[in-house]
Amino acid sequence: MDVEITLRVDGQRRTLAVDTRTTLLDALRERLGVISPKKGCDHGQCGACTVLLDGRRVTSCLTFAVANDDSEVVTAEGLAEDDQPHPVQQAFLDNDGFQCGYCTPGQICSAVGMLDEVKAGWPSHVTEDLDEPPELDDEEIRERMSGNLCRCGAYANIVSAIREAAE
Repeated sequence: MDVEITLRVDGQRRTLAVDTRTTLLDALRERLGVISPKKGCDHGQCGACTVLLDGRRVTSCLTFAVANDDSEVVTAEGLAEDDQPHPVQQAFLDNDGFQCGYCTPGQICSAVGMLDEVKAGWPSHVTEDLDEPPELDDEEIRERMSGNLCRCGAYANIVSAIREAAE
């Protein structure tokens, strides 16, 4: 059974009919032609499909499209403003935070969401003092990005890029 939903994807209002079992990832890629989020594991374990959903990072392969009717979806493609890369995108370029590039859109969306979480004062598993804002050191970055895998092993450069973007 198809249900009509509306999503705001990268600033554009998009209406589509989807089967109730369709994931947000499949709706984006197969129905709307938004190919930035990638299908990696299809189990929420690799992070390649990470997007920002109403400002929060989510693995889009694990959420149903119908559950997000009238939501704002931002992919790595939608982060740039006026043809200028988002600071996280620029930092990935400047620090060579990618190799094959397959995981990069998910890494970038996750990094943007993670930096917003840090600004909001949300602790992670490695945050030492829960009464103070988290200090964004390398250990904190690694912990917060642990849900995003890179098969090429560009982790050192990804951490450097995030550290630079945070500044």
